[in-house]
Amino acid sequence: MSVLWITDERFLDHDTGRSHPERSARLRAVVDGVQRAGLDDALVPTEPRLATDAELLAVHDSSVLDSVQRMAQSGGGRLDPDTVLSSESEVAARMAAGAGLAAVEVLDANAADAAFCAVRPPGHHATPARSMGFCLFNSAAVCAQALADRGERVLVVDYDAHHGNGTQDAFWEDDRVMYVSWHQYPFYPGTGGLLERGAGAGLGTTINLPMPTGATGDTYRRGWEEAVLPAVEDFEPDWLVLSAGFDAHRADPLTNLGLAAGDFADLTEAIIQVVSSGRRIAFLEGGYDLDALADCAAAAVAVLAGTQWRPEPATSGGPGVEVAAAAAALLL
Repeated sequence: MSVLWITDERFLDHDTGRSHPERSARLRAVVDGVQRAGLDDALVPTEPRLATDAELLAVHDSSVLDSVQRMAQSGGGRLDPDTVLSSESEVAARMAAGAGLAAVEVLDANAADAAFCAVRPPGHHATPARSMGFCLFNSAAVCAQALADRGERVLVVDYDAHHGNGTQDAFWEDDRVMYVSWHQYPFYPGTGGLLERGAGAGLGTTINLPMPTGATGDTYRRGWEEAVLPAVEDFEPDWLVLSAGFDAHRADPLTNLGLAAGDFADLTEAIIQVVSSGRRIAFLEGGYDLDALADCAAAAVAVLAGTQWRPEPATSGGPGVEVAAAAAALLL
């Protein structure tokens, strides 16, 4: 199996400063991890492209584009205490959002089995109305929106440790897109409670699994099997968009969950089964311990390539088993 490997040196030009956790070394760690895993032969290097204004405006208000452009053109600064721009950040963010669109174009031609977009800045906190939480534009949402607008049913799965509030907001009332998230809770950004399930036509197409501190991979897998998979099978998605954040790893300095690289392999393997080969696109989101990020990203990419790379075993024995039962009960 082959995987489109979509990245670019210009993602490194998004300069957040020395002390910021979302730094260019993260992308280098992902590249190093994939190389150490021996996955080069399975990867098909593919160029991203810039997302157009129209493609971004399908998800974001014009004020979001204007604020990013204005600050980048002024040399950079902060949109909020967490979200930093440099002069090159707008280009990097547009390329990150365009990476998924480029992936769709190549996958439509049956040229690969999946795509991994090794991009930065991340995107899943960027809401229709604002950039926030290290994120400028919501790359996963831009991709899912484009697919939905051409008539596809899209499953967005987010296993980043922080809730993807921006993606949830984008599709809150949209029954063409199902959004599923595991995340530490309560935690930044404060959203993602069990009862947040969408509204209007989209009621029931948002599924949140708010995990307690120390949750391990067995509780994630149980949530998938008992609560998420039955709903996904009813939804019958055509495409998968995976927000692949790896900050739920037990070594991550910003979070307090208990996963290991083997868990990300397990989760990715289970999730991709719900759509056909050639309809799977993953985006790099969080992950701030460089060694853990390298291992976890490589484990996920290996699964997309139809092989295995497990530098750590899966974990078990942590709290959170009640979350699966509670989420499943809401589906009845």
